[in-house]
Amino acid sequence: MGARWVLISMLERQRKPDTTAIMDAEHSEHLARISGTVGGRRHFRYFDYMIAAFVAILLLSNLIGAAKLATWQGFTFGAGILFFPVSYVLGDVLTEVYGYANARRCVWTGFVALAFMAFMSTVVVAMPPSADWGCAASADPRYASVLASSNAGTICQSTYDSVFGSTWRIALASLVAFWCGEFVNSFVLAKMKVWTGGRMLWTRTIGSTVFGQAVDSAIFYPVAFLGIWETKSVLAVMVTNWALKVGWEVVLTPVTYAVVGFLKRREGVDVFDTDVNFSPFAKAGAPAQ
Repeated sequence: MGARWVLISMLERQRKPDTTAIMDAEHSEHLARISGTVGGRRHFRYFDYMIAAFVAILLLSNLIGAAKLATWQGFTFGAGILFFPVSYVLGDVLTEVYGYANARRCVWTGFVALAFMAFMSTVVVAMPPSADWGCAASADPRYASVLASSNAGTICQSTYDSVFGSTWRIALASLVAFWCGEFVNSFVLAKMKVWTGGRMLWTRTIGSTVFGQAVDSAIFYPVAFLGIWETKSVLAVMVTNWALKVGWEVVLTPVTYAVVGFLKRREGVDVFDTDVNFSPFAKAGAPAQ
């Protein structure tokens, strides 16, 4: 009898830890499972910080990165693609941690912020420049000949317009593509979480991005550039950027796991959208119809 207990003790010491519980941090036994409607009415400790980060990255990637075309190692791409996908990662984290109802609030907040940014850019760019307005371009010796036949304000207006100006098609395409893509992304992730029982986080973060970014790209590039670029160029850029965004999601999967695990441990709950109303226009916490 004693030998049997010794053998059992040795086997227990040799047993390996369950790495699945480590990787799927959202499936911890210490988390209280709550429904989407309850999550939509709950106050969370870090939700405000996450929505602020989401909107900040969204605006900055559209304002700073979107206007620059970069070339690296012979590969040409829009510079904004380096950071814009981070907003999708944050969108995944928001849906996974706080549920679809709270993610919906973030999407609408981001949409309104983008709309205001487009409106403000249009108004400010359209205002006539002062002739005495100086900037880096007007002080550049390479523009000396242009400055001699014009004035500093004209040069600065041209460079300012190239960075902050946007056609109505691009502004409209950005707003519609973001709104549709983000809601598809959140919807797919929330549904997959219920289907998988909260396991295999990577399948739904990548899977939701595949669909969400496909909708985003399929709307933005045709609406913004079809008829201006050649059709084959629109299709090539659309597919390339979709693949790059999905690739970014794959690369950032370990970061997503770390952030999701941290937030869930701090919030102490795991939200499953089993009863939430998935309409983009429903109120937070509204039950399914």
